[in-house]
Amino acid sequence: MQQTILQVGAPVLRQRARPLSLEEIRSESIQRLIESMRETMREAPGVGLAAPQIGYSIQLAVVEDRAEYLEGIPAEALAQRERAQVPFHVLINPRLYLEHHAVVEFFEGCLSLTDYVALVPRAVEVRVECLNERGEPIAIQARGWYARILQHEIDHLHGTLYIDRMLSRSFMSAENLARYWQDQSQEELYAALGLPPRLH
Repeated sequence: MQQTILQVGAPVLRQRARPLSLEEIRSESIQRLIESMRETMREAPGVGLAAPQIGYSIQLAVVEDRAEYLEGIPAEALAQRERAQVPFHVLINPRLYLEHHAVVEFFEGCLSLTDYVALVPRAVEVRVECLNERGEPIAIQARGWYARILQHEIDHLHGTLYIDRMLSRSFMSAENLARYWQDQSQEELYAALGLPPRLH
């Protein structure tokens, strides 16, 4: 069943979510919730969804970057973002580790801030240790856009939104990004927005 995605200002989006026990993970209610989150994420559409976004303050998120989402994006842009298809999977009680200090900035949006985007600095490479939907421990190594998605969703589980990390002068509507800035080079964009040049 598709769920309503809460928007910024909902108190649950600012709470630290609680971890799930193995018994809870394997329960019918959590299994149903995972299926509901998959449906809700795909319908939105989005590449990730955290349980707090639909009102559940628990450490559960789903991720999927489908091949169809990459269609129409220039190969150069995909390469720059290191973006590729990511199959559906579940993160429960995740722990995030930054693999090195390299950081990149790209425009990022959120299903809980509909139709807005901003430049957000994120680590290029991360490792995540978590449980899957069966309560089994898994470790994920991720680079590029996949690493960005993981950081974004895990932030949700700690009450953090991308607006807490964004370069505030870059905050804009998605419509205006497409209208005014989509074809600008990174250097032109930073200069026009009055942002300091990138050092990385």
